[in-house]
Amino acid sequence: MILRPQARDLRLIASFLGKIVLAFGMTMVLPIGVAVLFGERVPVIDFTVGLLAAVCCGLLLMSLARPAEKAEVAWVHGMVVVAAAWLACMFLGAVPMYLSGHWGSYLDACFEAMSGLATTGLVLVQDLDHLPHAVNFWRHLLMFLGGQGVIVVAISLLVRHGPGAFQLYVGEARDEKILPNVIETAKFIWLVSFVYFVLGATLLSACGRFAVGLPWRDAAFHGVCLFMAGFDTGGFTPQSQNIVFYQSWVFELATVVVMVWGAINFNLHYAIWTGRRAELRRDIEVRTFLATMTLVVVLVALGLAQSHAYSGAWGFVRRGVYQAVSAHTGTGFQSVYAPELLATWGPLALVGLLLAMGLGASACSTTGGIKMLRVGIIAKAFREDVKRFLTSESVVVTTRLRHLRDVFLDDRMVRSAALIMLAYILLYLAGAAAGCLFGYDFLSALFESTSAAGNVGLSCGLTQPLMPAGLKVVYIVQMWFGRLEFVSVFVLIGFLVSFLRGK
Repeated sequence: MILRPQARDLRLIASFLGKIVLAFGMTMVLPIGVAVLFGERVPVIDFTVGLLAAVCCGLLLMSLARPAEKAEVAWVHGMVVVAAAWLACMFLGAVPMYLSGHWGSYLDACFEAMSGLATTGLVLVQDLDHLPHAVNFWRHLLMFLGGQGVIVVAISLLVRHGPGAFQLYVGEARDEKILPNVIETAKFIWLVSFVYFVLGATLLSACGRFAVGLPWRDAAFHGVCLFMAGFDTGGFTPQSQNIVFYQSWVFELATVVVMVWGAINFNLHYAIWTGRRAELRRDIEVRTFLATMTLVVVLVALGLAQSHAYSGAWGFVRRGVYQAVSAHTGTGFQSVYAPELLATWGPLALVGLLLAMGLGASACSTTGGIKMLRVGIIAKAFREDVKRFLTSESVVVTTRLRHLRDVFLDDRMVRSAALIMLAYILLYLAGAAAGCLFGYDFLSALFESTSAAGNVGLSCGLTQPLMPAGLKVVYIVQMWFGRLEFVSVFVLIGFLVSFLRGK
């Protein structure tokens, strides 16, 4: 029998949701500062409206919550809050974007906001090259906030004490704590992010100035925006030509460094920072990533050689290898134009990119997709089963893997990894089926669907403002499901069903 949620459940959820919305709204102060810096008056008004909308919604939810009533925080509360918070932040984050007039509809602005928060990078903005600096900065800031996690932002700013922080943290698809305390974990995530922000933004700004020839102010703006998109494996860029705009192998190399930083597990960052650098060569995620990256590069190389897309090894490295790294880290930076992928790459090279986008990089990082930890676990499980057949029945076969510490493989671990992998594959195929339903060919539909659900952002040209509204909604749902890794979204759906049909 399904029980209907009680009033205290709704008040508790509203309390946390209100705090998260309020924390998210406070971040709009930053693009207002950028607008003032660049002398842009209209964006100041647009973001003030967005800020007031978020503050009003947050305070309203908190007032309805009656926070004086103490209630025990259960897992269902955390999961529901997380899934609902991402939708709320999407709707509120889209407000100043839509007011700017560079999106054809509020749905398009919501698409872009979810693409930013989910660190996907698919775009529907119109006339990006003339977008106000404040709005362009906001697009990239959404990726920075979404990459670290909307909940991590809220935990850092408002949800600092009391029960519920851990449930919220896990609900955002982070089942690995770096430190025993969730608050300290959130602080460390921000510490890593800000240290790399200083290093990465400086590196990219210098490359923009000296390798590309941009004026210092433009180089600094591009460096900051591209770091936020690259480190958080997003894929937004300040220009419509994406990375093609910069026409510099030095700049491309710098973005590769930033992408790899963002694709590493925050736990592994902590291990490196505390002197355990040997984990870089011992960890199962790193080893699996190197193995799958090799496979992807081989597939892309064979596909490009078959289609004769580029002449010489240098063209293959700057185009083929760059796209492979961008896809596998879940970033979505493109050093080729979107139509070029379908026109010149050939099916085998696209299959290589599809594999990379679908697999993703590390768990507890800013990337999406299935994740290397799950791939490594399933590979170890296959190996264990083969060993069982090759040894005597009286021999007990055990498998040990290294993920920051020695862990023995068990059925629960394998089952969890296999279920999430299956869910991602079904999500990729569902989006492809939707694309075919709207009249696109299967390979294009599967490529774009995998990019959306895997939170990558590479595009073969299908995602554009004129595509059907129904497909935009499908991709929004895919990005939402993929970023939160299903569980919290399904819990929200179940919660709504129990509210309507529960006893």
